[in-house]
Amino acid sequence: MEEGRYIDVLSDSTGETAEKVVRAALLQFPKSGAQIRLHTRVRTQEVARPIVERAAREGALLVFTVVAPDLREFIHQMTAELRVDALDVIGSLIGKLGAFLGREPIGMPSALLPLSDEYFRRIEAVEFAVKSDDGKDPRNFKKADIVLVGVSRTSKTPLSLLLAQRGLKVANLPLVLGAALPYELKEAPQDRVVGLTIGIDQLCEIRQARLRQLGMPVETNYGMREHVREELDYAENIFREHAYPVVDVTGRAVEETAVIVLETLRERLPPSISTVSA
Repeated sequence: MEEGRYIDVLSDSTGETAEKVVRAALLQFPKSGAQIRLHTRVRTQEVARPIVERAAREGALLVFTVVAPDLREFIHQMTAELRVDALDVIGSLIGKLGAFLGREPIGMPSALLPLSDEYFRRIEAVEFAVKSDDGKDPRNFKKADIVLVGVSRTSKTPLSLLLAQRGLKVANLPLVLGAALPYELKEAPQDRVVGLTIGIDQLCEIRQARLRQLGMPVETNYGMREHVREELDYAENIFREHAYPVVDVTGRAVEETAVIVLETLRERLPPSISTVSA
C-alpha cells in the first residue's frame, strides 16, 4: 500500500478481533505506511454512517465485525452504494456456523455477553505473568504452565503477556552471566521450561538502542559484542545442560514466537493446556 492509506476497523464490540486480523495481515506488507483507525462499539446506523462515508471520501479500506444482522446489512448496502472496499470479517463465518449447527445466532455483541470462566482465567493468567516477570517471585516457577528463560532483551516479558492473554500462566527468568539458576527453577517441572535465544547482531542492536534511550554510553558491557557473545554462550550451555527446548526469536514478531513456543511444548503439556492456541 502507498503511504497515507487508511484502514478503518469498525466493530460493535471492542474491535480486538478485526484489529488483530488486520495487523497480522499487514506483517506481510512491511513499511506499507497504512494507518489503522479503530471505531469501537458502533451499534447504530447513525454512528456507522459517517464512518463509512469518510472511508468513501478518503478511499479507505473498511474492515468490520458486526453481529447484529440489521446493522451488518446496512453497512453492506452503504459500502456497495458508495463503492467502498470492505471486508466483513465475521458475518460470513456466522452464517456458515448457523447452517452447520442448525441454530440461529443470538446477534449480540461479545461485549454485552455474560463474562465467561475463560475470561476470568485469562485475567488471572495476566496477573500471574505480571507478578512473575523477570523472576520477581521464583516460587511461581512451580505453578507456571510455561517458564521462559533467556538473557536480557530476548522478548521474555512481551511473550509472557501475550501467552497470558491466551489463559496460560507464564513466568520468566533473565539469565545473568555467571549467576547460578535459582533452586526454585530446578524444582519446577522441567518439561515446561523454554529457552529463548537471539542472533548476536540483533541483540547488540537492541541493547545499544536501549542504552541510547536511557542516555547511557553504548560502550558499556551490556551492549558490547564480546560480552553479549559470552552471555549467549552461557545461556546456550544452560539450555544444553538441562535439555531445555530452545526457540530463536531473531527477526520474529512476538506473535510468531508464541505460536512456536506452544508448538514446541505441545507434547509436554497436559491436554487442557496444550490445546490453547496462540
